[in-house]
Amino acid sequence: MDLTSIQQQLRDQHLDGWLFFDHHIRDRIAYRILGLEPGHVSRRWYYWIPAEGSPQKLVHRIESGKLDTLPGDKLEYSSWQEQQRLVGELVSDAKCIAMQYSENCMIPYISMVDGGTIELVRSTGTEIRSSAGLVQYFEARWSNEQYGMHLEAGNIVDQIRADAFELIGKTLRSAGEIGEIVVADFIREQFKARGLISADGPIVGVNANSGDPHYVPTAQNSSTIKKGDFVLIDLWAKLNQPNAVYYDVTWTGFCGTAIPPKIQEVFDVVTGSRDAALTFLNSAIEANDNIAGFEVDDVVRSYITDRGYGDAFVHRTGHSIGEEVHGNGANIDNLETHDTRAIIPGTCFSIEPGVYLQDFGVRSEIDCYVSDTEARATGEVQKEIVRIIE
Repeated sequence: MDLTSIQQQLRDQHLDGWLFFDHHIRDRIAYRILGLEPGHVSRRWYYWIPAEGSPQKLVHRIESGKLDTLPGDKLEYSSWQEQQRLVGELVSDAKCIAMQYSENCMIPYISMVDGGTIELVRSTGTEIRSSAGLVQYFEARWSNEQYGMHLEAGNIVDQIRADAFELIGKTLRSAGEIGEIVVADFIREQFKARGLISADGPIVGVNANSGDPHYVPTAQNSSTIKKGDFVLIDLWAKLNQPNAVYYDVTWTGFCGTAIPPKIQEVFDVVTGSRDAALTFLNSAIEANDNIAGFEVDDVVRSYITDRGYGDAFVHRTGHSIGEEVHGNGANIDNLETHDTRAIIPGTCFSIEPGVYLQDFGVRSEIDCYVSDTEARATGEVQKEIVRIIE
């Protein structure tokens, strides 16, 4: 735990403190930020970090050593009456504090504290604000080492993606067809062979299956890819090393040379909106403007809506990327949630607009890393539909 940095961020964000709480390991964010090993947690504990001064611990007497690795004085309780009184004492001098809470659950990744605990703390007269901005600062910013591992993984993933399209083309030329599951298994095998890991996926969708944003082929539902078909591949992975972060991209291809005009039109709309997001981000950085995730989503969504496909763009524009493929930084979202977190240097997120129709769907996904001076795609950017077979 970096107490000095936490307290500086509390002051910068005009908060009197940060109250951590857990029961039965519901809030893994707390353990990561505090540097705690979860172990056995059968009783409620609280850890209070004020913007100024020393932290304090509140633990049950049965598990009195639970927070002993953290600095600060320790309070103990047994009864619920004692517990509630001591919670009030922890925050007695604070007017506005942070907790793992999100108003109206707008950022569900952060909403770890139960409603009853929120009610208890509010009953002391203390205002609670979301810790989302704090969590982003301590969880979503990458080290230089992590950025390097991301680029290394990206180079491998981009090659495997190209090899997957080549596999489809080669097999179509020799056998006339190939199963989605065969391509997905090939990608997974290549991940393993080249030192990458992934929690799930990939997505390989042909024709109508590409119009299902979260379609994943299985041995039971796999469709066959043939000449004249449209194919979407979404794959994500990271190096099989400690602290590695994900690389996550989506590309599309057509099994023929004469791409249908409708597919080309939708592809141009989707990639145009993707590029509009990068332009908007870089203009904001150049002007030293603070922007939030929802504002980038608005730019992309407006671009697609103005061209007649707004109703077919059914998910957020992008998600934070970290050690998990969906990280704890700002999401590019004003559809599923209203993400007001500022986009800050050292973070990475996907930009992946999509238009999903009955017969096919197009998604174009890049990873966008934000530095002090620019927002940049970290890997290859698809400019044209891949012609899988000529």
